[in-house]
Amino acid sequence: MIIHPINAFSDNYIWCIQEETEVVVVDPGEAKGVLDYLEKKQLRLAAILLTHMHEDHTGGVREILASHPESLVYGPKETKDLVNRVVKEEDSFNLLSQTVQVYESGGHTHGHISFLMGNHLFCGDALFSAGCGRVFTGDYESQYETLQKFKRLDDDIQVYPGHEYTETNLRFAYEMHPDHKKISNSLDEVRELRAKGQPTLPTTIGREKEINLFLQAETLEDFIELRNARDNF
Repeated sequence: MIIHPINAFSDNYIWCIQEETEVVVVDPGEAKGVLDYLEKKQLRLAAILLTHMHEDHTGGVREILASHPESLVYGPKETKDLVNRVVKEEDSFNLLSQTVQVYESGGHTHGHISFLMGNHLFCGDALFSAGCGRVFTGDYESQYETLQKFKRLDDDIQVYPGHEYTETNLRFAYEMHPDHKKISNSLDEVRELRAKGQPTLPTTIGREKEINLFLQAETLEDFIELRNARDNF
């Protein structure tokens, strides 16, 4: 299985999961990059996965479907106008000979979900490398519980967030903990990658346990304090 990032807007990633000549696309905020990739590689679009309703993750769906009307679209109830398969916590289905499990991951939006496909987690804006999504719902408890859920996953799970926010998140973490060696070393590595124009993703659950202050927050109160500090960074 090949997983390829398509850049969108200033910092979005649209993830393309390929098995032989079939592809599943995650959170296509715009259509052009996806359509160009499918045409160039002569691939069949098997399905689209949507993690939440925000336009920068869903904006390309209708245009893509106009060219690939046979494709299935899976997403949470908040994306029901775009999908033909509404899915929720504990649902599972098969794509590309893999089982896909659905995890409720609210906080960023009320209905946000994530998809675990084999050992690959597609988590939209619920979890970033060294960070997590803004809690637009105001439901900090849901976001905190989402992070606890991710924390219980195996360390070798590969994590594919929807944005390239790693450097900014690590700068924040470094400002909070300047003596934290793993954070400072990770920041140096990430700066080098970004200077070359390379993505910092995927990450892993194990790595995030070491560098992600939000995953390390021991209480809801600690998480809220940290999230507010990051919002104002």
